[in-house]
Amino acid sequence: MIRKSLAALTLVAAAPLASAQTVTMCVFDVIGANGDMYNLVKDYALEMRSHGVDFDLKPYTDEGVAVGDFNAGQCDAVTATDIRIRPFNRFTGSISAVGALPTYDDLETLLATLSQPKAAALMKSDGYEVLGIVPVGAGYLFVNDRKINTAGKLAGKRMATLDYQRDAIHMVNYIKATVVPSDITNFAGKFNNGSVDTAYAPAFAYEALELYKGIGDKGGIVEYPLAQLTIQIVAREGALDSDAAQKSREVAWNMYPQAMSLIDSQEQAIPEKQWIRIPDQDVTGYQEMFRENRLQMRDGVNGAPSVYDPRMMNLLSKIRCASNPGASECTADNRE
Repeated sequence: MIRKSLAALTLVAAAPLASAQTVTMCVFDVIGANGDMYNLVKDYALEMRSHGVDFDLKPYTDEGVAVGDFNAGQCDAVTATDIRIRPFNRFTGSISAVGALPTYDDLETLLATLSQPKAAALMKSDGYEVLGIVPVGAGYLFVNDRKINTAGKLAGKRMATLDYQRDAIHMVNYIKATVVPSDITNFAGKFNNGSVDTAYAPAFAYEALELYKGIGDKGGIVEYPLAQLTIQIVAREGALDSDAAQKSREVAWNMYPQAMSLIDSQEQAIPEKQWIRIPDQDVTGYQEMFRENRLQMRDGVNGAPSVYDPRMMNLLSKIRCASNPGASECTADNRE
C-alpha cells in the first residue's frame, strides 16, 4: 500500500513536467550565457515552467544572428532589444523612442499598463506576439570629451550609430553630427579605440563593454536619458495559447523590480566624476528637440515610412503629461 501511494505521488509530481510545452528561444546577450540579461531570461523561463511552458534557451552574443535564426525557424521565440523587435511589433518596438520616457517612474507606468490583459491585442502583429518586456536601463551618451555637453557641440562629431536604427540615424543627422555605421557587436570597440567621439548605451556597458577606456581622462557620460531600452520576448503567434501568452507577460512584468535593482547597481557603480550634468536651462531645449524628432519619426520624413507607432506615441505622451502636467508639450496643439 505504501509503495502504491509513493508511486502515485511520483506520477502526480511528474505530471506537470511531462505535459509541459517545450518552446525553443534564441536569447541575445552581448556577454552570452554569463550575461545579466541572459540570467534574467533564465529566471523568467524557470517561472514559466510552473505555468506549463518549458523554454529551451539558446544564447547568442550577436543579436543579428539571433533574430536571423528566429526568422529561419531555428527558434520558436527570440529575446532581443526593442530596436530589433520593431519589424515584428512596431507598437512595442517604439518604447525606445528618443526622449519619450524621461524617468524610470514613467517606464514603470508604461510596462505595468502593457502587462494588463486589456493590452493583449496590441501585443499581436503580423503573425507575431510579444510575450514579455523587461527593462535594461536608460540609454546615455558616452563622450570622449566632457566639453561635448550640449546638442550644438555634437555638430561634426563622429557618432557610432546602429545602421538599422533609422530614428537614431535621423537624430544624428538632425544635430549635424556624423553617422558612423555600427552594430551592437562593434560600437564599443569603435568608441574605445577613438574611431568615434561618442557612443550610446545603457550603464551596464561602462564595465561590461569597457567603455571607460573610450572615456579616458577627458570624457564622461551625459546624465540625460536619451531613451529607455528594453529587451522583448517575441514568438510566432500561436506558439503559446492566449492564457499562457498573457501569463508570460505577467511573469515578465513581475521581474521589473529585479531588473531595476540590477540597473540601479550598474548606474551606481559608475564613478560620480564620470557623469556630466546638463544645465537645467538646457533640459527644456533637449525635450523639445526630441519631441520634434518623435513627431517626424511618427509621421515619416521626406517620403520615408514612419518608424514610431502613433498609438505608442500617444500613450507615452499621456504618461509624461500625467507625471509632469506643466511641461510645454502638455499644452501644445500638436500633441503626440
